[in-house]
Amino acid sequence: MFIHMRKYLVYFSKNNSLSVFKSHVSFPLPTLQFFSTCAEKQRTTSTAFSDFLLHKHHFSPEAAKQIASALARLENLEKYDSILSFFKDSGFSSAQLEKILKYRPKLLSANADKVKPKIKIFQDSGISAKDTADIITNDPDILYRSLKNRVIPSLSLLKDLLGSSVEVAKLLRISGWFLKYDVGKTMAPNVEFLKSCGVAMEQISWLMYNFPRALLSKPERLREFVDRIDAMGISRSSKMFIHAIRVLGSMTIETWEQKLKAFQNVGFSEDDIVAAFRKAPQVFAVSEAKLKKLKRVLLASGKYDVLCIINHPTSLICSIENRYEPRLQMLGILESRNLIKDWPRFPALYKTSDEAFFKKYVGPYLNEVGHLSTVKRAFSIKRYAKLRLSSKKLRSQPTVSS
Repeated sequence: MFIHMRKYLVYFSKNNSLSVFKSHVSFPLPTLQFFSTCAEKQRTTSTAFSDFLLHKHHFSPEAAKQIASALARLENLEKYDSILSFFKDSGFSSAQLEKILKYRPKLLSANADKVKPKIKIFQDSGISAKDTADIITNDPDILYRSLKNRVIPSLSLLKDLLGSSVEVAKLLRISGWFLKYDVGKTMAPNVEFLKSCGVAMEQISWLMYNFPRALLSKPERLREFVDRIDAMGISRSSKMFIHAIRVLGSMTIETWEQKLKAFQNVGFSEDDIVAAFRKAPQVFAVSEAKLKKLKRVLLASGKYDVLCIINHPTSLICSIENRYEPRLQMLGILESRNLIKDWPRFPALYKTSDEAFFKKYVGPYLNEVGHLSTVKRAFSIKRYAKLRLSSKKLRSQPTVSS
């Protein structure tokens, strides 16, 4: 490639007064002046474009500079002004346009006549201008998708399923996935299949809002999930059925097998795993690192063991940093000061709300431990102050004699 270029330059020098000496290229003064003028013109155009975004359309300096530098070829400002004004008239804010153009700067060069119908179809479907702007800001690639093959069929099917444009807008603000896939070949048959399994539309809607990937997967893949769930013994009429679909749909078979090994390494038997999956399939979304850490934290207390987790799998959902560690430290302090003899049973440790836990285990000993940072860390500072005040009021109330 370099040799070819060198030959080209030598040839060019013989015919255009450019000379080549080894790898050095020298340009006659007029040519250099021409290049310099072009570069200066390009810089000026970029600066003018940045100023245009900054002052007329109120972009931030950083965004204006980033968008200007991303466009290799700048056109006339009137064209850019036209499409930006159209978006603003359609309900988009400057902040939203910044976000869109930082992701898709070439949208400024788009043909407005091709963009307008894609905005209009949302509004014609009953979706407000504000919601339309939010939806497209979250997923600007919508503007590059086929109206006929993607956007219109998706909007129509979603409205039929959810019942109103308001619900469609709510769903699309959460996830633009439903406008990426051929819903006629994925979601429609998947919804019908789940209905045939006895799953209520309310639960299917929950899945749409919380895990759209399951409904947008290939129908044969969803059927595989259901077969595996059946094998694990979860009834299709159970409320856990839809959670099981969510969990299995979030990982490959290889990842699932690794997850099972992680539970076994903590101490779960195969029967324990099946029982936990039937009771709370969502706990299998917990990371292996959290499994190991919770086991370590509970064993370190000397009061709880792995059986606590096995018998109460939903305990895995609670935060180790915000619930387990502060409460265990606090109980350890109370015991070390001979303020308590018995620790709470494990369900009380992880299920009890902050307010109830505070009143039962801290309230009676505020004078002794209320000043400790460990106690305050068990609850948010603002929450701690409120609970402490409430507890003091309860203690100060006079006893009514009978």
